Amino acid sequence: MEVHFTPELEEELTRYAAQHGRNPDELVQEVLVRYFEEETRFVEAVKRGEVALQHGEYLTHTDVGKRLGRFLKP
Repeated sequence: MEVHFTPELEEELTRYAAQHGRNPDELVQEVLVRYFEEETRFVEAVKRGEVALQHGEYLTHTDVGKRLGRFLKP
């Protein structure tokens, strides 16, 4: 597979990889692996939320506000 970057993005990738002692190709692969892992976690969390909602397990806007207020209190 071949991926094309803008010259600016390729320059930034090369510079970042060099600063961190990394190979740009390996860095891109690692970034994509992390992206797909995070995307999978997000989709699964949304599905769990939908199931909870179907079971009546949810917080109202007011409930969320109260929890945030308690959490943010010094």
